[in-house]
Amino acid sequence: MALATLGVVVLDCPDPRKLAGFYAEVLGGTVKAEEDGSWVSLKLPDGQDLAFQAAPGFVPPKWPAADASQQFHLDLDVEDLDAAEQGVLALGATALDAGDRSRGWRVYADPAGHPFCLCAG
Repeated sequence: MALATLGVVVLDCPDPRKLAGFYAEVLGGTVKAEEDGSWVSLKLPDGQDLAFQAAPGFVPPKWPAADASQQFHLDLDVEDLDAAEQGVLALGATALDAGDRSRGWRVYADPAGHPFCLCAG
């Protein structure tokens, strides 16, 4: 028997509204912010939530780096890797490991530096 259920994944970042806007463009959904902007939630079309929390002094993870672990990353399933890549780059993502076009996945960083993968779905 499980002791808990997953409530929400929360990403620390310097600007929660900006990062929520990035993921709203990538995943769809509705952004809702606390009045002071320190906590922003993204309600995804399938009902899941992704949240963003202000973290003063935030230092982005590095990929790959044994001495500065990425800690976690998001795998985002897409139908067309090339089209999705163009879209996330236009929104401000950075390619980290996207050169091997024979693989079914590519690695990027969101505007705050969190690694995420686009995966052929």
